[in-house]
Amino acid sequence: MASTQAADLLATWEAGLGQDGFGRALLLHRAARPDLSDDSGTLLALPLGAREADLFTLRRALFGDRMQVRLDCTECGEDLELELDAGEFARSVAPAAEPVLRISEGGFDVEFRLPTTADLTAAVRQPDPRRALLRACVTAVVRDGEPVPVDALPASLEQRVAEAAEAADPGADVNLTINCPECAAATRAELDIASYLWTELDAWARDVLLDVHLLATAYGWSESQILALSPLRRRYYLELCAP
Repeated sequence: MASTQAADLLATWEAGLGQDGFGRALLLHRAARPDLSDDSGTLLALPLGAREADLFTLRRALFGDRMQVRLDCTECGEDLELELDAGEFARSVAPAAEPVLRISEGGFDVEFRLPTTADLTAAVRQPDPRRALLRACVTAVVRDGEPVPVDALPASLEQRVAEAAEAADPGADVNLTINCPECAAATRAELDIASYLWTELDAWARDVLLDVHLLATAYGWSESQILALSPLRRRYYLELCAP
């Protein structure tokens, strides 16, 4: 069950103000899965698609199913708008259950696992992120019955590993394609649910803090007392104290 209490969400927002995108994504994931302890890196060890599914579920719990996405056409610059369903994405991006994947080609037998949040976080800090991610996820390489290092894989087999991982965990990289109504060109864009949700949480938190300020000024209540009110009652009191 996602954490949706106002005080908990404000604490998540406050903690994320000084974080980068990876840090904020982890904080949001903790809010989405308070049942999992991150002391042993449980959340970081989940496949990327599992995190994305959890974040779509959190978004649905906080702000509903309807998501508005806006971007510019890459050809003519027209403002494009697309409406998405957070619940549908939460159901569709969950990764495959197989813990180990295998492919064979040209005498090579390769075992690998799906990339995790920890893998991606570490890889982007390396000179060659793609190579670092491959080394992290490939667990065994055998050529003609003999173990060989990951770097012995030919480029064609590296590509097959990447494609197999993408097929098993489609939620790890969610992309949208929108056809422009003006020029008919197709615009492709990545949907980063962590960034999208953080932007919404930031706007929500600033609105709530303004509510707290106004009600504390009007009635002398503490922050905890104000946050304990339902959004509907809080809005009603704000209307009563409006000039």
